[in-house]
This record gives sequence, C-alpha cells and structure tokens, in this order.
Amino acid sequence: MDIELTSYAGWSNCIRVSNPLVDLVITTVVGPRVIRFGFVGDRNEFKEYSQMLGKTGGDEWRIYGGHRLWHAPEQMPRSYYPDNGDVEYLLLADGALLIQPVEHTTGIQKEIEIHLDPQKARVQVIHRLRNCGLWDVELAPWALSVMRPGGTAILPLPPRQRHDQNLLPVNSLSMWAYTDFSDPRWSLGNQYLLLRQDPQRVAPQKIGLMDCAGWIACANGGHLFVKKFQYQASASYPDFGSNVETFTNDEMLELETLGPIARLQPGQTVEHPETWLLFRDVTTPQNDADVTKALLPLI
Repeated sequence: MDIELTSYAGWSNCIRVSNPLVDLVITTVVGPRVIRFGFVGDRNEFKEYSQMLGKTGGDEWRIYGGHRLWHAPEQMPRSYYPDNGDVEYLLLADGALLIQPVEHTTGIQKEIEIHLDPQKARVQVIHRLRNCGLWDVELAPWALSVMRPGGTAILPLPPRQRHDQNLLPVNSLSMWAYTDFSDPRWSLGNQYLLLRQDPQRVAPQKIGLMDCAGWIACANGGHLFVKKFQYQASASYPDFGSNVETFTNDEMLELETLGPIARLQPGQTVEHPETWLLFRDVTTPQNDADVTKALLPLI
C-alpha cells in the first residue's frame, strides 16, 4: 500500500492511493472527487474532460470527470453546486477522507471516505451528506461515476418468475422525457438492461430502476468496473423508486447509485457506501447469456 501527495492533470496536492494492482487519484484543490481509478500503469476507467483538467475556482459547475457525490432529486441549481475549491483531507492508513466546505446555498456538507484493499482491485467508498443548516432537509445520497467513452452499462433486473405466482409488480422502471428505447444503444433483455456509449450519437439517454441485486457495472475494452451497494427493500428511493440510474451521451457513460430518501434534521448525517471492483480480460456482453456466463461469476 502506498499513499502519496502528487500532481495530476494540472492539479497540485492530489492524493494517490495504490496497491500492486490498482491506483486512485483524489483531488484536494477541487472536489471531493476521485478523478482516476484503474490498473497501475493502465488507462483511467473514468472519463476526464481535458478542457477542464487543472482548473480551479469560479462559480460555474464543471463536470471534470471521475467520481463525485451529489444529493437527489436532481434540481437546478441545487444539484449543480460548484466543487471548484479546496477540500479538507485526512490521510488514512489505507486511503483518505475528503470533506467539502458546507454548501452555502443548501447547508449540506459532502464527505467521501476511501479505503483501498492492500492486495485486491477492491475499494470501499463511503459517501456522507450532513445537514449543517437550520431546518430539516429531505434528500438522497447520489454517487455518480463518469466512465470513459466506449463502455456498456449493465443493470440487473429482478429474477423473472411465473405470472400465476406474481400478480403484483416486483420493481420500478423510470424513464426521462428523452428516454427512447428505439435507440440502438439500448438492449432490453429478460434479465439485464444494457446501454452502450456511442461517440457518434449525441442525443442523451437515461434510465432508472429498482435494482434488487445490489450492483451495476460497466464493461469497456476488456475491463469490467463494478459498483456494489446495499439494497434496502423497505426504503423509499427518489425518481419513482430508483436506486440505480445510467446516463449516456456522445462523450461518456455514467453509472449512478442512490441511497434511500432521508429527512435530515440539523446536524444529522446520512451514509451511502459503495464497493468498487475491477477485473481484466472480460468480454463486453451483448445479451443476457453473455452477462450470465462471463460477468456474473466475477460479480
């Protein structure tokens, strides 16, 4: 395990956390944000927006790339609070804790705590939202990973069962006004939904669903990135009951997980943990059978 302060992509004082297999780079002059995650010496699994790298300051929200924390439901301008300034950080034995200054427009403070396994391509990422305001706030933690172009998102559906044994619906499927299932980037199977990123297609696509399996993944160029999370069956989730969402346009693909809706009193905090896994030599799936055969044993 190695933890060091370094420069990355024009930003100073970044935290690089690495083991023999993988490394992460965490910014401290903007954020909280994990700007890189990948195999050591290999490509970044996350998207980087080259025109924004190294920039700091200003009131304009910038996507930058990488992994970030928001609070749902999405609203303008609430969700787009700029993370363009310094964050407090604490180096841990196996990672780091990042603390953003309180958002002056919402009273919410964001934290991301990161722990890297000393030997495996496995990361625990704990997201926290704290209400530092004077009134109750209703929100849900929302963890967004902006993946590099060319990937395919994999979203599991609940197990299919017989009609006579299941008279009521078993999960939700949320569509946005621009969701278009005639778009060839979608593959709707019996067990999984696939969404492919295509640099030639500008129109955005998005879907949300209730994911009982507790994972969402992206396959790209022989690598498989997996995000695991805790499914809470009795909880209420935003966006018509979505605990996972995926979004794409011509630049990137997003893997998003959401925690249950919480009503935070002043001083209260809500947590949303994720576990990241990364695998090599994985073929990008084209259908249900591919996912079941090649990916499911890894996940």
